Amino acid sequence: MENFDADVIIVGGGLVGSALALALKDTALTVLLIEGRQPAWDWPQDSWDQRIYAISRASRQMLQRIGAWQRLDADRLQATSCMKIFGDAHGVSLQFDALEAGVDELAFMLENRELQKALWHGLQESAQIHIRTPASPVKLTTDQTGATLTLADGQPLRARLVVGADGANSWVRSQLAIEPQVMPYQQFGVVANFEIEKPHLGVAHQWFMPDGVLAWLPLAGQRMSMVWSCSDEKRAELMALSPAELCECVAAAGGARLGALQLISAAAAFPLRLNHLPETVRDKVVLIGDAAHTVHPLAGQGVNLGFGDVAELAARLAQTPVNRIGDYLLLRRYERARREAVYTMQGVCHGLQKLFNNTNPLLKTLRNLGLGATNQLPWLKRQLIRHAMDA
Repeated sequence: MENFDADVIIVGGGLVGSALALALKDTALTVLLIEGRQPAWDWPQDSWDQRIYAISRASRQMLQRIGAWQRLDADRLQATSCMKIFGDAHGVSLQFDALEAGVDELAFMLENRELQKALWHGLQESAQIHIRTPASPVKLTTDQTGATLTLADGQPLRARLVVGADGANSWVRSQLAIEPQVMPYQQFGVVANFEIEKPHLGVAHQWFMPDGVLAWLPLAGQRMSMVWSCSDEKRAELMALSPAELCECVAAAGGARLGALQLISAAAAFPLRLNHLPETVRDKVVLIGDAAHTVHPLAGQGVNLGFGDVAELAARLAQTPVNRIGDYLLLRRYERARREAVYTMQGVCHGLQKLFNNTNPLLKTLRNLGLGATNQLPWLKRQLIRHAMDA
């Protein structure tokens, strides 16, 4: 009988990879998590992470099931009760309100590092989960019974299934020679956090502008996070500003709705692109999270898609005999189960980006008419809210 180092080896200990490991902790499966960098949890408590996520109801429920949500610091969480969206024509807006949809909140805003810390603390308490960090794989091969992952130190690791959760530039994906169809948006996401003069009241704001999309996301306390999806020229302009100038620029772009701003975390920028994969599974190997798909951040659904992968894959693995978890047919069923949600979100985000990042005057009229018309249809707004919450 063949000896395996683990039933499942997960490459990548970010949010999605560590969530999958934790989701498998109460199954019959042994799990080995490979992460290239040793996480550090000693950041100043008065600082704020630049990476902020809007966690949907479905993602929160999954995080509660695996015990991660309960570990979060409640003082760093912020419920979003309302989202106001403004078109690029005067007076055109769309508002999504939690109370109108009969729910308590639309989403929760939280920091990447706080969620990462909660997940890893859960991992370290599980006897079923083993962690190798820092560790880097250099070779991946498969055969009829399993997969072999060779580390940089020469050690081979054997598993029934290897999961690539190693991000948009996935090493696992490259080993499978799966080439993503990359659609660069010729845009960058510029992020920064601010203290605000006026209370945000749990309201998120988003403006569609001729040069991109500006979002203000409420953070715990008197704070907010900015995500500005813009051209390379605008990125260079924003990144060249002094802290005081950036505060004035961002406040003015949002009509000073939250009063004066004070920068509390330096601005950072990253390129935006859509990765579409022709396949996300091979025999004994599966890709999840950003390794399998990326979307434009305008809907804030990237991490939720990854958590959807976790929920679906963990459920299928838990119901499968251990010796069959790497079977191609099982993994193909998982892939088909996730395809609609992924393609729908990619299509919606891609379509909105192309629709609003367009100078055609006819399209400008149509998109703003559509935005205003949707605001007059409560039943449609409720459906849209519930679809986003359950993503």
